[in-house]
Amino acid sequence: MRLPIVFILITVLLDAMGIGIIMPVMPDLIQEIHGGDVGNAAFWGGILTAVFAAMQFLFGPLIGNISDSFGRRPVLLIALVIMAMDYLLMAVAGTIWLLLVGRIIGGITGATHTTAGAYMADISKPEEKAANFGLIGAAFGVGFVVGPMIGGFLADLGTRAPFYAAAIFAAANFVFGLFVLPETVSKENRRSFDIKRANPLSAFRAIGSLPGQSPMLLIIFVFSVAHFVYPAIWAYFGKEKFGWDPTMIGLSLAAFGISMAVVQAVLIRPILRILGDRKTVLAGFIVDIVGMLLVVFVDNGWMVLALTPVMALGSISGPTIQGIMSRATPDNQQGELQGVVQSINAVGMAISPLIMTWIFWAFTSGGWGYLPGAPFVLSAVLVAGCVVIFVTTKADH
Repeated sequence: MRLPIVFILITVLLDAMGIGIIMPVMPDLIQEIHGGDVGNAAFWGGILTAVFAAMQFLFGPLIGNISDSFGRRPVLLIALVIMAMDYLLMAVAGTIWLLLVGRIIGGITGATHTTAGAYMADISKPEEKAANFGLIGAAFGVGFVVGPMIGGFLADLGTRAPFYAAAIFAAANFVFGLFVLPETVSKENRRSFDIKRANPLSAFRAIGSLPGQSPMLLIIFVFSVAHFVYPAIWAYFGKEKFGWDPTMIGLSLAAFGISMAVVQAVLIRPILRILGDRKTVLAGFIVDIVGMLLVVFVDNGWMVLALTPVMALGSISGPTIQGIMSRATPDNQQGELQGVVQSINAVGMAISPLIMTWIFWAFTSGGWGYLPGAPFVLSAVLVAGCVVIFVTTKADH
């Protein structure tokens, strides 16, 4: 594999770590800083995640447009420097408000997922895009392995130790990128920067006006709200239903991340050859619905772990949808497209934790009955909505 691709995949991995590394320690960290019970920790965890996502929503199109105009290389390298500094800030945060500032900065630097996706689109042939976006998805999955594992295992050294480790990783990847990352934006596909198109709403209009893209953008939004139930709820769900400690939460997330990485790096190519784009998307949706409903009713933690590889098969939908959309987008708008996709995902990431953590609270502490898996029921319904939208969308895009 070429070194620039390795750098891109490591960068995406670090973006995923920005979410995953704090998940196992988050209940204990919030209780350490702010006090309260698990339900209160889940509430604040939802706020912190929503702020992180809000920054990605606001800055995704801006960063995507900047990379279309000024190049992918400077955007990626500068973001890594800021990311390393942000992890150090969170490592010393002594109040919930300073942790909030760290999440704001982390959300901005995490928006470079946009540029990483655009870089991959730049170097991919049209028929390779879905599979190569699968590599990015696999790197994101590995990030969900590395992040929670670091967070879980280093929790024994304190709730701050994972952040110091993440800062070192980001700084090391910056040094690596300095030597191996060439620029892919040429004079031919360079687009003049237009601040009017750098805000989310204008970028949505520009991409949504392309043939076949509007329903796909809606699917991405609904799917992101549904799928973010895992990072939003899993730590609290595991602790409440199965009595898992941070190490066990980290291991369970690692199992899911490894399974997702295998699916997107290895299995997606043969699945695409056999089923084609549309059937691959639908198959992923169906697996998601079944997996989410099974999680609700399984009472044994080890049974949930055994179901993990099956649930991970649902991850074939995301990169396939991105491949469909990228092929329908001009070369000089690939950064803008990725910015729009990230912004939509960010809206879902902002809304989902607020909804899912509230539902979790309502069905554990709020007097609505006892069903810790209630958020997964809602997620299954939302994915079913994605199926309806997709099957009623014309296949000519």
